[in-house]
Amino acid sequence: YRLIVQIRIEDFMSELNLMVTISDRNQIRRFLAFYKEYSVNIILVSMGRGTAEDDVLHSFGFEASEKAVLFAMVTTKEWKAIKSGLEKQIKIDIPGTGIVFIVPVSSVGGKKQLQFITEGRDFEKEEESTLKDTKHELLVVIANQGYTELIMDAARGAKAGGGTVIHAKGTGMKKYEHFLGVSLASEKEMIFIVAKSEDKSSIMRAVMDQAGLGSKAKAIVFSLPVTETAGLRLMEQEDD
Repeated sequence: YRLIVQIRIEDFMSELNLMVTISDRNQIRRFLAFYKEYSVNIILVSMGRGTAEDDVLHSFGFEASEKAVLFAMVTTKEWKAIKSGLEKQIKIDIPGTGIVFIVPVSSVGGKKQLQFITEGRDFEKEEESTLKDTKHELLVVIANQGYTELIMDAARGAKAGGGTVIHAKGTGMKKYEHFLGVSLASEKEMIFIVAKSEDKSSIMRAVMDQAGLGSKAKAIVFSLPVTETAGLRLMEQEDD
């Protein structure tokens, strides 16, 4: 039998965060070079486009240009140094430069996946997150392109609702393939699923069991705490 393990971040390491960087596409190389100085590996890069109205864009110093979204994992301790560097080197506070924010990760679906997204770094345990007792969680699944239906079938079988898919490209992942013992395709899909906290573990286990590293999907799943929601009341009433 294959052992399915869900790792609670507060039981394994200091607080881990998903760091998201949004900037104009012509700034990608600049941010990648900066993060390399801080030994931060960008897990995924996705493309997008700003949607704000012209007057809003003008007030923040932005133009309606193509955007790049970078995803990486950092500890709270690492974030403090990165934030200082962003302010001093990148001048992130100047309007139009970009936006960087972090969201605490509450759990990761397996030890090998944890080693991969943290690049094998060792961390010491800190205090538990104050956001762990939330009613909903955002499950983030990173998988090879073309396996969304497999993943969603597994998730729905464990009481998940719908999901949202974003196409992305992996960067710098070859170096860390030995943590997983598999070959990773560069074209990726990110699937976002909002679920009740009580259903989180079963959904993560289902995805890992049916679409994890033993499948062609090679899925990695982790969760982020959701503090407030709007628009889920009808779904919850139907469940009841």
